[in-house]
Amino acid sequence: MRLHVYKFANLCLLVLLPVSWCAPLMRTGLLPFWSLTDVSIRSGVQTLWHTDRLLAVVVALLAVVAPYVKVITLALVHFGKAPARVLPALHFLGRLAMADVFLIAIYIVLAKGLAVGRLETAWGLYLFTGCVLVSFALSSLTRHQKRRPPRL
Repeated sequence: MRLHVYKFANLCLLVLLPVSWCAPLMRTGLLPFWSLTDVSIRSGVQTLWHTDRLLAVVVALLAVVAPYVKVITLALVHFGKAPARVLPALHFLGRLAMADVFLIAIYIVLAKGLAVGRLETAWGLYLFTGCVLVSFALSSLTRHQKRRPPRL
């Protein structure tokens, strides 16, 4: 029964992750009285592409590719299309995705410390972080479930 819940939650991530890439992570502004601009993972990667392509590729890999490959692979395991022996690799992909959340948090702390502009966290940051954490939990729970011998 648990595996069915894991399957459903993981399939929900296939929809929620792309939403989180376009959702505003933060709102930034140069001075306190100017309007704020929404920053998303998508807009951040696009902006980085024009200034630093290597960093844009790294952010895209950590924020988009690693989490989505992990969710797709976990779905394949849940539906019996991939062997359970790929689960340790999913743990590594989960760490890559968590690295991106950590980097975003560092940028927010640094930007707030400058006190030149204004920076507010937005709902997309919580959605993206939640998706990454749920994905991490699902892969851990699935790995634990696959290790246990079946009940008679």
